[in-house]
Amino acid sequence: MRFKVAAFQFAVITFGLLFGAVSAAEARTIQLVGFGDSLMAGYQLPPGDGFPAKLEAALKAKGLDVAVADAGVSGDTTSGGLSRIDWSVPDGTDGVVLELGANDALRGIPPEQTEKNLETMIERLKERKIPVFLAGMLAPPNMGPDYAEKFNPIYKRLADKYQLTLYPFFLDGVAAQANLQLDDGMHPNPKGVDVMVERILPAVIKFVGMIDAGAK
Repeated sequence: MRFKVAAFQFAVITFGLLFGAVSAAEARTIQLVGFGDSLMAGYQLPPGDGFPAKLEAALKAKGLDVAVADAGVSGDTTSGGLSRIDWSVPDGTDGVVLELGANDALRGIPPEQTEKNLETMIERLKERKIPVFLAGMLAPPNMGPDYAEKFNPIYKRLADKYQLTLYPFFLDGVAAQANLQLDDGMHPNPKGVDVMVERILPAVIKFVGMIDAGAK
């Protein structure tokens, strides 16, 4: 009789530990990193008004337990991003929103080099089994049609090659809208960030769902 009681108690304790472990796993916060330039870093914006913070708030408002770390560096090119991708994306990261290339286009860096840098970053993240959400960019009109013809297809080509989630234009809805930009005419103001988050949110929610499904 004592053996049966002890066995029953052991089973209850074991079940409780297993159930607790499963519950803890299910409650795990998904860790995203926003890796990019000033558009990601929230150039000249108050704390909490940058893209990562507002994206995190929007995801939580949808009931998703997601943290979005800001790994944006103002002025960063794809070469700069490549030099820091390994240490700026910590172990334990569940996914990266990769947003780089705007400064390459502004500086007239050869699109071939931009694509090579982005591809190397993607490959390094894939080696670490970190999913990538690729945020695309378009060349500014002043760079001319020849440059745009080479630059603009970079992101879709990489997304197709590596089967990545692609958001074609990070500044969709904000570019050329003076009321949504800072006085420099390039960076979003807080209202502009709101528009960016609203438009990108459905795609990020799907990305998070893929990460969550892959973790189960």
